[in-house]
Amino acid sequence: MIILETERLRIRNWLETDRSLFAEINADPKVMEFFPRRRSREEADALMDEAQRRISETGLGFFALALKGTDEPIGFLGLARTDLEPFLPDGTVEIGWRLAVRFWRQGFVTEAGQAMLRHGFEQHALQEIVSFAVENNARSTAVMTRIGLRRDPSRDFQHPRVPETTPHLKQHVVYALSREEWQTR
Repeated sequence: MIILETERLRIRNWLETDRSLFAEINADPKVMEFFPRRRSREEADALMDEAQRRISETGLGFFALALKGTDEPIGFLGLARTDLEPFLPDGTVEIGWRLAVRFWRQGFVTEAGQAMLRHGFEQHALQEIVSFAVENNARSTAVMTRIGLRRDPSRDFQHPRVPETTPHLKQHVVYALSREEWQTR
């Protein structure tokens, strides 16, 4: 099922044939630079199964991101509930993504992210969408800015699921966009 289409991209449900790409991005050291660890193929398969389950239960989650012309998967993007109380209140929805390195620097995440924000505000009637990343993850925070989110330093936090063995990954910055701000753009 196709969720959204943009000029160059398709945001859609996962297919079994997407597993190799999903495993690739979750094992790539560049893609996973700001995560505590990379995932094995088995762990990536379990994570993809979990993503599919969450989508089917809530309509929110991380969907496959594919090239429109060929339907080749290039990564994932979506909206998901955060489960990070007390740092982000229950019900907070984040926009997030991961993209295979060979597709970086082509504006794909910006294009799909803007469409996903519109989808979240129009189709899901969300009042706010946030995104967060490791403090020095300039690539992700640049995308957050390009799609219209604004930094909210008052909400920055030490990520509780980042292990003490990777202290340089604990500090997270929060960006947010309210429905009202989005409507006035």
